[in-house]
Amino acid sequence: MSLLDFNRELWYGFEASWGILRIFCDMCRERASCFGDSVNVAAICDFEPCLFLSSFLRAVLATRFLFAPCVFGFLFYKFSRRHLSMYDKIEGFLQSQNHLVPIRYSYSDIKKMTNGFRDKLGEGGCGSVYKGKLQSGPPVAVKLLSKPKANGQEFINEVGTIGRIHHVNVVQLIGYCAERSKRALVYDFMPNGSLEKYIFSPEGKLSLSCKQMYKISLGVARGIGYLHQGCDMQILHFDIKPHNILLNENFTPKVSDFGLAKSYPTNNSIVTMTAVRGTPGYIAPEFLDQSIGGVSHKADVYSFGMMLLEMAGKRKNYNPSANSSQRFFPLWVYDQFAEGKNIQIGETTEAENEMVKKMMFVALWCIQTSPSDRPSMNKVVEMLEGNIELLHMPTKPFQ
Repeated sequence: MSLLDFNRELWYGFEASWGILRIFCDMCRERASCFGDSVNVAAICDFEPCLFLSSFLRAVLATRFLFAPCVFGFLFYKFSRRHLSMYDKIEGFLQSQNHLVPIRYSYSDIKKMTNGFRDKLGEGGCGSVYKGKLQSGPPVAVKLLSKPKANGQEFINEVGTIGRIHHVNVVQLIGYCAERSKRALVYDFMPNGSLEKYIFSPEGKLSLSCKQMYKISLGVARGIGYLHQGCDMQILHFDIKPHNILLNENFTPKVSDFGLAKSYPTNNSIVTMTAVRGTPGYIAPEFLDQSIGGVSHKADVYSFGMMLLEMAGKRKNYNPSANSSQRFFPLWVYDQFAEGKNIQIGETTEAENEMVKKMMFVALWCIQTSPSDRPSMNKVVEMLEGNIELLHMPTKPFQ
């Protein structure tokens, strides 16, 4: 039983019974004497077992009422210490960052910006996102971290990574709020939402053309390549997936959601991880099996490759309702190419078919089981921009 369960039992009470009560019940009735007035009546039994049990029950009740405040005090102390530690950790981090570009807002500024959190755009694992507007006019997206985890680490990860960089294919952090338990992040507003709804749109209602998908894939590859090799530090995202790719008014892609991101020195080829990071279906196999290789920037390459296949095929990589050969899309794609067959995705032109084929070829390279067999993101950009005739068939993945 946990301390909290024990305290709950003390607070709400419990039932206790002893067999001795049944044995001496009749004796107690015979020996009991009564006294009182017209309002109160009391009975006293001088039988020794009853005196003992009465004293024992009084002791239990006294312990309960004496112990309960102590338990509450202890729990309150632990809760306060944990949150004070979290606040101190966040504030210490912010004070140590001398090169942060984003603006620090107060919580009242955030409330005004979102008009009292009226226009909710969506909700994720870390909190809710609201549409807002800066005093200068431009619309913004405000992520209110109402469900802080890992001692505020998501907040620190976001501010510590995209708060120090700027790239056309990485979402821009305009500002943030850190006021005790109130934490928020302010981003550029992306009117076309996430890439996810265009890939998995029912009946293709929000479908993008092959050319648009190709341009988006190239933009995302450039954004991730910048994170890996274009900064004064190496930023590993660890959660590349369609939901985390946002599209502006011109469908320019922006890599977003850096809650799981980690930054390392640029010369670190292998990084130390204490837990699996990412979303099932996009997690690199080296997270699950260390014999495959160490975790590095190639984990993001794998995630990008799995997403790229979904973009090219306009479907999820795993579809249990498809026929058996097409349930796992990556292997089906590989088998088609290995057999010299062309893959037709909807009604497309020859030029569009070439784009789709190139995206699939590059994706198959990205999802190679061994990290050392995967290209870097800068190489991925070269492959996507280059001639498909120069690409040769990779080995079969997941072997």
